[in-house]
Amino acid sequence: MKIEVNARKREANGTGASRRLRRTGNVPGIVYGGNKDAVTIELNHKELYQHLTNEKFHASILTLKLDGEPQDVLLRAFNMHPWKGHVQHIDFQRVAKDKKIHMKVPLHFVNAEVSPGVKEQGGIANHVINELDITCLPDDLPGFIEVDMGHLGIGHSIHVKELKLPKGVEAVLHKGEDPVVATVILPVLVTEEEELAAEAVPAADVPTTEQAAPDAAADAAAGDKGAKPGAKAGEKAGDKPGDKGGKPGGDAAEKKEKK
Repeated sequence: MKIEVNARKREANGTGASRRLRRTGNVPGIVYGGNKDAVTIELNHKELYQHLTNEKFHASILTLKLDGEPQDVLLRAFNMHPWKGHVQHIDFQRVAKDKKIHMKVPLHFVNAEVSPGVKEQGGIANHVINELDITCLPDDLPGFIEVDMGHLGIGHSIHVKELKLPKGVEAVLHKGEDPVVATVILPVLVTEEEELAAEAVPAADVPTTEQAAPDAAADAAAGDKGAKPGAKAGEKAGDKPGDKGGKPGGDAAEKKEKK
């Protein structure tokens, strides 16, 4: 059964009109393609948000009821507010039954827990990609593609060309390309990767005890230059505690001697 989405034609366009529309609890959008003109639409935010939480909504032929008139469409794009979590805009594309479509379909990984690599060898399942680019006719579009990991051992992997795709479905690959979909690895490999990443980060320039000791001695020597051995820092050679370099009696006695 197809998922139905209700929408209405939108009369006012532009940034200001879209802002006002969102304040009323609706979402601006557009539907295009299928040898017809693009039409601006509006949808109820609450209903649309619930649809978006359903995985099938993202990779299925949908029935868009535009003012009650049904048409087959695909979800092509949607924008979310960066921190409010509200849907800001949504795009749908009309589809024709006799024309192939290009879609990203989610991958469902099964039987990893009973694979020899996980159950017997203590490995962990590693999902390298979580969706696959495919092309097919609209009626052949699968909701997901299953990836069976039940036969994998440690260090073994599944590639795209090894997947069992539904009838009429083809993976979109570049010439000579066959990417890895999933592997089983040892947990220690993950730890080693983390350690290598940590070693790649330069440590802060913090002086060691051996480096700090000579520097401190040099600073003390610079501050006490000219001081008598055992004198406190800041006291000049020849100074007695409490004196400022003068003779007993101070300045008055010095003047008297000159006379």
